[in-house]
Amino acid sequence: MTDNPSSASVVPVTIIRPSRGWISLNLHDLWEYRELLYFLTWRDIKVRYKQTVLGAAWAIIQPFFTMVVFSLFFGKLAKVPSDNIPYPIFSYAALVPWTFFANGLSQSSTSLVASANLIKKVYFPRLVVPISSVISGAVDFVLAFVVLLGMMLYFGTVPTWNVVWLPLLLLLALVTSLGVGLWLTAMNVQFRDVRYAVPFLVQAWMFATPIAYPSSLLDEPWRTLYGINPMAGVVEGFRWALLGTETAPGPIVLVSALVSVGLLISGAYYFRRMEKTFADVV
Repeated sequence: MTDNPSSASVVPVTIIRPSRGWISLNLHDLWEYRELLYFLTWRDIKVRYKQTVLGAAWAIIQPFFTMVVFSLFFGKLAKVPSDNIPYPIFSYAALVPWTFFANGLSQSSTSLVASANLIKKVYFPRLVVPISSVISGAVDFVLAFVVLLGMMLYFGTVPTWNVVWLPLLLLLALVTSLGVGLWLTAMNVQFRDVRYAVPFLVQAWMFATPIAYPSSLLDEPWRTLYGINPMAGVVEGFRWALLGTETAPGPIVLVSALVSVGLLISGAYYFRRMEKTFADVV
């Protein structure tokens, strides 16, 4: 067989150059690296409970005991209204999506620094790292949601047909967590003290969200403007869909959705703008 240089296979070469200015998001790269997204998500799930005594039970313990504390101090002592719903299930129905959001925000904000070795060695869309950190929290959400269903059975609460909106409300919580997480994780690469500010941000955000109290305490139009906090729409939407609260959260959810999408788009563009410096700085 004679050698024919023209018939030799040509090895494809990809040249990676630093971007300039505000560039496109290159979302098609995420689809090409979808398997990496899957493996990183699975890695985050396994690492989260590796060498733990209680394992996945922490996904239930955290919101459950927070509900107990809220029920004691806000429900019993402070007599905070709960829209004619037993206070324990009133607060726990809000804590389930909130815990998913808070954990996703905390994990994603430090995800790039935690994956520094991988970022320095291999090229891949860096967006995969914070996205996998947020998605991995879905397992915790499912476990906590099962407990919520058990509490609803105990208190004799039957969900209405509005429960069909739950996937969209969960998606809203995911988009909010990822949007803020993209901002924080890109900033954390440049300024490492961001990680110390995240716990304070999450704690302040929790009390700014109607978890221990109902948003019905506010009159219109202030209640609708409360939706500027995206998690306010998620929390009120969960209570409306599962517990059948009387006040429909349509306007507040709409405002929350607009703010959430704005956070995601702006966070993604800021992340992509700073991405060219990650491997050098991280």
